[in-house]
Amino acid sequence: MRIEDTPEAWDVVESRHRFTGHVIQVVTDSVKMPGDEVADRDYVVHPGSVAVLALDERQRVLMIRQYRHPVRRLLWELPAGLRDVEGEPLAETAARELAEEAGYRAATWHTLLDLRSSPGMTDERIRVFLARDLTEIPEEENGFVHRHEEIGMPVEWVPLDDAVQKALTGMIHNSPAVAGILAAYAASAEGFAYLRPADAPEA
Repeated sequence: MRIEDTPEAWDVVESRHRFTGHVIQVVTDSVKMPGDEVADRDYVVHPGSVAVLALDERQRVLMIRQYRHPVRRLLWELPAGLRDVEGEPLAETAARELAEEAGYRAATWHTLLDLRSSPGMTDERIRVFLARDLTEIPEEENGFVHRHEEIGMPVEWVPLDDAVQKALTGMIHNSPAVAGILAAYAASAEGFAYLRPADAPEA
């Protein structure tokens, strides 16, 4: 059997919108299951997001720390953001987030991996990019104003080996950060030769 996720859509008998918020919606679908039984499935409709694993010439990962209210924690994360600009290529969204949140730009971009954050309860798609050949943006050129959770958000450079250890010992919990760190570590063994281009299509 070929191990590859494939599109599939079971019949929806009824769909009910429960909630519409600033970013997400909550929906209940009545889905026709095998054996003709119908079961309700609640899920969050999400616009999707991107994250950036920025890796410098010393093999250090750029990480930020941000308050996440649902889990009541300060989490170490990768620069990331919503796919909230209609028609914007994902690599451009990622470059914008790297500039806004961390103050860096990158000359070399690859697709590192694609994630479904929690497919039992949301349709969110996350593309994690690998960004290299980094340069810091002069403060006077970066006009982004940090608000809310982003105020005072620190930027730290963490050696990739250390980041892997922290992920495996439960010190880093953010899912795209953990997945991106482990994927970058694995891909580095082959010199990143097998990564997809930044504009690779999503499955």
